[in-house]
Amino acid sequence: MSVDYTATAATTTAPAAGALVRRGALAAVLAGIATAAVAAVGQAAGISLEVAGAPIPVTGFAVLTVVFAGVGLLIALLLRRFVASPRTAWFRITVALTVVSWVPDVLADAATSTKALLMLTHLVAAAIVIPAVARRLRR
Repeated sequence: MSVDYTATAATTTAPAAGALVRRGALAAVLAGIATAAVAAVGQAAGISLEVAGAPIPVTGFAVLTVVFAGVGLLIALLLRRFVASPRTAWFRITVALTVVSWVPDVLADAATSTKALLMLTHLVAAAIVIPAVARRLRR
């Protein structure tokens, strides 16, 4: 009787996709709650949530955070499958995307405090989702 050690080694170096999806989904929900909370606190402190004259509902922060975290999770699944060092690639891509996500905020027709609040919510979401997903990717 022989034992297949390659299957065991692959399992230990590459966590299951299900664990990645569960961790990523939980992080997305937590990030959504956190960004909505940041927006609500900012609004309570007197920061306008209006961009181009239209108000952004606090729940909109949560919804968009979860949607874009889901897109990030799809990226992580692709990296897990096709890249030799998915964790490194994940960090590089997500940090770059976080910085790029600030461009519309800077260019928005909104008060400076609103722009800063929008940028902060992106940073809060990234701080929750990026490390949570990275923990489930192999180096």
